[in-house]
Amino acid sequence: MTEDALPHLVSHAGRWPERAAVVMTDDGSTLSYRELDARSHALAGQLAAAGIEAGQHVAILMENRLEFMIAVWAASRSGLYYTPVNWHLTADEVAYIVSDCGARAVLSSDARRDVLKPVVAACPDMSLWVCDREEPSGFAPEQGLPHKPIAYDALEGSSMIYSSGTSGRPKGIKRAVTGAPFGALGAGDAMLRRLYAWDEDAVFLCPSPLYHAGPLNFAMVTHRSGGTLVLMRDFEAPEALEAIGRHRVNKAWLVPTMMIRMLKLPDRERFDTSSLTHAIHTAAPCPQDTKRAMIEWWGPILYEFYAATEGNGLTAITPQEWLAHPGSVGRSPDVRIVGEDGQLMPTGEVGVIYFASAWTQFEYHNDPAKTAEARDSQGWTTIGDIGYLDADGYLYLTDRKTHMIIAGGVNIYPQEAENVLAVHPAVEDVAVIGVPHPEYGEEVKAVVQLGAGETASDTLAAELIAHCQSQLARYKCPRSVDFVEQLPRMPNGKLLKRDLRARYWTNAKVRI
Repeated sequence: MTEDALPHLVSHAGRWPERAAVVMTDDGSTLSYRELDARSHALAGQLAAAGIEAGQHVAILMENRLEFMIAVWAASRSGLYYTPVNWHLTADEVAYIVSDCGARAVLSSDARRDVLKPVVAACPDMSLWVCDREEPSGFAPEQGLPHKPIAYDALEGSSMIYSSGTSGRPKGIKRAVTGAPFGALGAGDAMLRRLYAWDEDAVFLCPSPLYHAGPLNFAMVTHRSGGTLVLMRDFEAPEALEAIGRHRVNKAWLVPTMMIRMLKLPDRERFDTSSLTHAIHTAAPCPQDTKRAMIEWWGPILYEFYAATEGNGLTAITPQEWLAHPGSVGRSPDVRIVGEDGQLMPTGEVGVIYFASAWTQFEYHNDPAKTAEARDSQGWTTIGDIGYLDADGYLYLTDRKTHMIIAGGVNIYPQEAENVLAVHPAVEDVAVIGVPHPEYGEEVKAVVQLGAGETASDTLAAELIAHCQSQLARYKCPRSVDFVEQLPRMPNGKLLKRDLRARYWTNAKVRI
């Protein structure tokens, strides 16, 4: 067995037991590799003593904190499926996920207990385990005596993360537990190490919730590499920038809304970001002006990739490539652009993005119809994104198929207008959607969250429309602007357009 294939936490805890595995940015609390290994090992033994076996399921419902990684590694090292649950969800939404995935236990914090009380009642086959307890692992079941750890099979588990539910109930994205020994590296680990030089010297800033796939995967590869995870409870631009300097962060995960907020800080130049070598962004489209401004500020260290929780494929682009192909999300020999007739589209033509081969085989848990819809007759897979390839094979995202606006028979992709409006100095956040129109079916509307000190007015609305028309064809631009206090956006930057559209389409006489 090579050194890279050794059980990662076990080997790292032996080589540098007091090295920080996790550091919280707000209070400086730290979890060493010795503690992470010992406590996750103990919790895995407790779960085994409770009769939870490899291939079964646990859910994790807690905020970003040290114990989150203990819970994840306990499941990962004992061959379990683990589902991190968005702690912003209601009790009914949590109960649906816990029931749908068949969780035998929910690993939680005291802060989430009130939400979980009705979940326990609705899911009688599930037990609640709460951290901050006087046990070797720090976790104990809420009811009954704590389980004394027993020996368990050290096998690699797998996450089963649920989609954000932007259309209908969220679905669990399931990949097979392979039965590989704990410490075996997957394709994702190898990819991150190759693309972004992830190694034992990595100091990774994670400002996003760990219940999302990207932040969690980056956090785990940091531990597999022997590096340090610098974890934020919630994103605040000044705190993130201060943490980069204080902890000499060299890797960071960002989404475009975070970059926009950093760029709008009036005193941003006072922060020391010189330690950064890789700032990786994904999860949401990034306006070109925003990315250029970040490169001017931090240098050519902004890397981007396009992938999905499904793990059906990936494109990646370096900052140097992006400057030569602005707006692209990279390339891959596996990308295919497919038209409505199922045929490949010519260069430059917009169609549905498919990948011809997958890192891993996935299915949507308890939804064979949705699983079948994600594959075509050739076995290519898609998540419904729309885009095109340039002459050099670089991929450009146009939008999600479900976000497309059809006005008078013309297809309009709102991301183009969003990218233009997002960088206007008065705009804090923006969404462009289709709203009912009696003649054309839909028309384009911008819904805008203003920045601090800005005041909504008809004059400002006209200015925003004119700003968009100065850069895009008029038919792509909003016909009207509404101002709101806050857009329904998830902490990972993903906009819940279904919720936003419902405000305009509910009880509408015109339907599409």
